Order: sequence, then structure tokens, then C-alpha cells
Amino acid sequence: MPFDRFCSEPPAPGRTLFLSDLHLGALGSRSDLVLDFLQRHPARTYVLVGDVLDLWQPLLPHWTPADQAVIDHLNQRWKSGARLVYVRGNHDPDPACAPDHARLAVTPVPSYRHRAGDGRRYLVVHGDEADSRLIRTHLMTRLGSRIDHALRRLDQRLRRIGRSHDAPRSTVEWLIKAANGMAYAGRSHERRMVEMARAEGVDGVICGHFHIAGLHDRFGLTYANCGDWVDSMTALEDSGDGVLRLLGGRRVVSDLVAQPDGVALS
Repeated sequence: MPFDRFCSEPPAPGRTLFLSDLHLGALGSRSDLVLDFLQRHPARTYVLVGDVLDLWQPLLPHWTPADQAVIDHLNQRWKSGARLVYVRGNHDPDPACAPDHARLAVTPVPSYRHRAGDGRRYLVVHGDEADSRLIRTHLMTRLGSRIDHALRRLDQRLRRIGRSHDAPRSTVEWLIKAANGMAYAGRSHERRMVEMARAEGVDGVICGHFHIAGLHDRFGLTYANCGDWVDSMTALEDSGDGVLRLLGGRRVVSDLVAQPDGVALS
């Protein structure tokens, strides 16, 4: 599909952080870990690769002080001179419909071109473009949100009675992760995303959406997936030297380790 509405900016010195699928406002969001990560990793540019907000529970609103703190932190960084790019995801509400307190200081864009320090260019899109038309419908997205909400509400109740309280993942979380893994077991979505980048004449693609962090060049171009802040707890970094790195990870972020682990693709 053509991407003729890019938001493009020239390269800037310093760190660029790419984060996706924060799902602020959803029960599964770990906004507390997002905030800690952002505070530990200040950047010159922040690229939010979609599904920042998940506010589709009007009867059961779930907006926490930690959710608000993430929005406030990013807006404050923008006011302090950092760049903020917001690529809209399939769960993000129409900007006009988002409540004032949850709005970021910039207008969402459908896609973005990132130029790395070594001159390589990357197509940045959320990633739902690789899904079938049926899955991409508004109805299916809302349905998925509500199913996830119901499962996590059940998970909360199970935790209250002491089951799986200290486990890295609860039974419900394992089921959600397994279902997501089965949906993308063949990793054909990675190839489709790379083909989008190839059609645009760029050197790779940076996306989110699939909740599966990844960084490789097995299809001839770079495929980079930021991961998410519901399960993987990862982000992507371009430190300005032309090398993309995956930072964080569930164990590292949850244990509040000061120096994140990561993988690099030069």
C-alpha cells in the first residue's frame, strides 16, 4: 500500500527511542514500568509506534495515576525541547475523541520515516497494515479489547485469592501470550512488513502491533519490532550511531535493573 502522508524529520544527534503498544487505559498496561523506563532512558526523540491509548471501556474506565504520569512525562519532555512523534495505531482513539488529560502534545500521523545516523532510512508504521481486512475492522479491534479486558479482570480476581501471585506470569497471562504466539506462529507478518518497506525504497521497517519484539535482517531488509508494554516490556533504540538495539525485556524491566540488556543489529 502507498504511504504518501509521511511525517519526516531530519536526523538529530542523540538517542531516539521507539515504543509501541503501551495500551494506557487498559487493565493489562504496565504504565508503572513504562514510566520507570522513560525516566531511566531520556531521549532526544521519542517515536510512539501506535496503540499508546486503549480507552474503549466506557462502562469500566481504567485510567490510573501511572497512566497519567506517562502522558505528563512525554508532554513535559516535548515542552523541554525533545521531539515527539506519534504514529497512530488501531487501538488509538480519534484525536478529537480522546479526553483532554490523555492527549499528547502532537497530532498523530499514519506513518513516519526515520533516518538513522548512518543514513539508513526506515519506514515506521504501527503494523496492523499486515493484518487481514477482517481483523483490521473497527468492530474486531473493539471486540479484541473487550475480550482482553474480561480476561484480565478474571486474572485480577484469581490473584486476589492468592493463585499465581508470585509467578512471573499468571495462567491468564500465559494463555493470552500463547494465543498471540499462535496467531503469528509462521511470522509471515514480518515478511509482509518488510515487503512494505521494500516497496517504499527504504532500508527497513520499524513497527509494533504484534506484541512480539524482533530485530533481524533475514528477509534482506531490517525488520524491527518494538515489542509492547503488556508482556514483552521492550523498546527500540537508535543511539545515533546507525545501530538499532532492543532494550529492556520483562525480567530486566520488572527487576528494575539500571542497565538494560539488549541485542544489536549493525
